[in-house]
Amino acid sequence: MILGIDASNIRAGGGLVHLRELLTSVEPEQHGVSKVVIWGGRTPLSVLPQRSWLELVWQPECDQNLLRRFAWQTWVLPKLAHSKADLLFVPGGTHIGSFRPFVTMIRNWLLFDRNEMLRYGFSGQVLRLQLLRHLQLRTLKKAAGVIFLTEYSQGKVQRELRPGTPSTVIPHGVSEVFRAAPRVQLPITEYSQTRPFRFLYVSWVEPYKEQLNLVRAIAKVHSEGCPVALDLAGAGESRTVAELRSLVSEIDPTGAFLRYHGPVRYPEIAGLYRQADAFVFPSSCETFGMPLLEAMAAGLPVASSNKTVMPEVLGDAGIYFRPNVDEISACVRALAEDVNARQRYANAAYRRAARFTWARTAEETFAFVAGVGRDLGLASYAKRSRTGDIVHSG
Repeated sequence: MILGIDASNIRAGGGLVHLRELLTSVEPEQHGVSKVVIWGGRTPLSVLPQRSWLELVWQPECDQNLLRRFAWQTWVLPKLAHSKADLLFVPGGTHIGSFRPFVTMIRNWLLFDRNEMLRYGFSGQVLRLQLLRHLQLRTLKKAAGVIFLTEYSQGKVQRELRPGTPSTVIPHGVSEVFRAAPRVQLPITEYSQTRPFRFLYVSWVEPYKEQLNLVRAIAKVHSEGCPVALDLAGAGESRTVAELRSLVSEIDPTGAFLRYHGPVRYPEIAGLYRQADAFVFPSSCETFGMPLLEAMAAGLPVASSNKTVMPEVLGDAGIYFRPNVDEISACVRALAEDVNARQRYANAAYRRAARFTWARTAEETFAFVAGVGRDLGLASYAKRSRTGDIVHSG
């Protein structure tokens, strides 16, 4: 079987990490897949591995805006897929072309949480989210198979699938670069206002990520005399980033205990975990929560929101709160001041993170996708040449 992958909506961040790790960690021939063909933009394709069974096909339209990519999916992709592939995998979650059959994924839980969408008010962002929601629901109803990242999302969305559509839960893995054995935790008396206990939060800056409530909560704990500090890292839209910078500057103009680092390159994120004493994850809406898993693998004690998928990922290896200022501040202070709890949570989180590997994710993903193809009785196309080169195909 020849598998095609639509990477037109995979541009950066977690989606690109997921695709790269899948292709790095699997031998598709073991699942009856003789060749994988990927169509996408130049930058995403440039970071994917070179493999004998992998053909990377650059599509200039995939480097354009959302409407141009949708047009490519509608008119160009079906022709390319019919000429090259037996089955299409759509990890970006949206498929509006005519090619069948295809397997898709749920990657953006915000589209299925109306309460969180309402936080954007009446804006272009809401209209964009509503459009994407409509397209993803349409995609789900036409899919030959669906991959969910958590049991939480599967339970919420399963009813949107056609009866009998196969689905599975395959969580993400975590890169080995993040894994670090938990350090010996020190009592809070070992810290001071000049050498504070440092919490870290790595996340895209959005209203539902709750950076503003976290900043206010840390400021509250700091004002009560507990020597805590907060490092924030992550990109975002100009408006939300400006709001965050303004609040940080207003509360702590000298940067004594609040630091927003802005965007951080993926290879540098592991260093932030190494420098932190604990991790806090106040997000109220997640599809999986990769930074949460990375912090667990880095051996950090974790305080997390109790919303959506977080309890499924973290389990009993951390302390939970509802993401408002009072509960965040109480939880942050409790974690900072209880050295025994910190050690217990750090050890438990590290052990739990060991279950999440990209090798497991890759094997289960290809096994499921290939299984859908076998169940449909797909016959392989004629043998084609294999190449690892990026090919310009207009």
